[in-house]
Amino acid sequence: MVTMTIESLVSELRSFVGITRKRSIGDMLGYFPDISDKVIADFGEDAAVIDNGDEVLLLAADGIWSVLMDADPEWAGYCAVLVNVHDIAAMGGTPIAMVDVLSVNSPEVTDAVLRGVKRGIEKFGVPIVGGHLHPDTPYSALDVAILGKARKDGVILSSTAEPGDSVVVAVDLDGTVHPSFRINFDSTSHKDRETLARQISSMRALGERKLVTAGKDISNPGMLGTLGMLLETSGVGAVVDLDAIPVPESLNLVDWMKMYPGMGFVVTTRDPSEVVDVFGKHGLSAARIGRVIEERRLEVVKGEERAVLFDFERDRVTGIN
Repeated sequence: MVTMTIESLVSELRSFVGITRKRSIGDMLGYFPDISDKVIADFGEDAAVIDNGDEVLLLAADGIWSVLMDADPEWAGYCAVLVNVHDIAAMGGTPIAMVDVLSVNSPEVTDAVLRGVKRGIEKFGVPIVGGHLHPDTPYSALDVAILGKARKDGVILSSTAEPGDSVVVAVDLDGTVHPSFRINFDSTSHKDRETLARQISSMRALGERKLVTAGKDISNPGMLGTLGMLLETSGVGAVVDLDAIPVPESLNLVDWMKMYPGMGFVVTTRDPSEVVDVFGKHGLSAARIGRVIEERRLEVVKGEERAVLFDFERDRVTGIN
């Protein structure tokens, strides 16, 4: 068995496709003029925040990675619902409804994708109310957009972390690596709807109690990649203790850091013990894993070892800051 060094972990993550494929996002922003005074927050957030009186509307979209679609269309359909619901939850919101765009040329793929979508709808209780079908494309693709809502004073942004905050992660460790896609940890498909609703509502509880300064759901870049996105958009850095990270017994740290965890969030807070307690009461394993610093870099520490994963003066995850 090869012993992990902190340098090998950093090298693996810096070249991990879940992180590297995010780099071009920031280059696109110049094409989208800011023309509405109703938009409170947009690029760099898990969902756009749109003023709607006493509440805000939350609007997000996700396209399923072609590699996942090719590997397992049914799992891809399920994940399309899962990731969109998480985007709204991460903002402290409640999902309302979704629309989808399905591009296919095979009845078998169509059926598999829609079986997965149906399972996701049943698990998370969020309907698909319309969309668009391309029945004759030379490729298979699934894109889903979601609408949600939140209290205006309970919205959680990912661009508002501050030096001195603690970094807390929360995940559901009760799951397995998906057999069709080795960088997906399935912690949701075997859970009942009530359990998932309780876990998802943890972020809304934190937002409405104003217990977090920033937050994101853990997505394809993995736990540290997602934290990197949060730090980059907030214009800050962090020091993370790798030994403090909750890890499933069946996985090593390197593989876990490249895993989409299914149910997981990373937040910053001034009250880490209370945040950990809230997550625990909602059925998630949570821990304080680090602190936010003024210097714009993400450092990782393991015992006496220390290394820089991202130096945001030179590196980029998304390029949004």
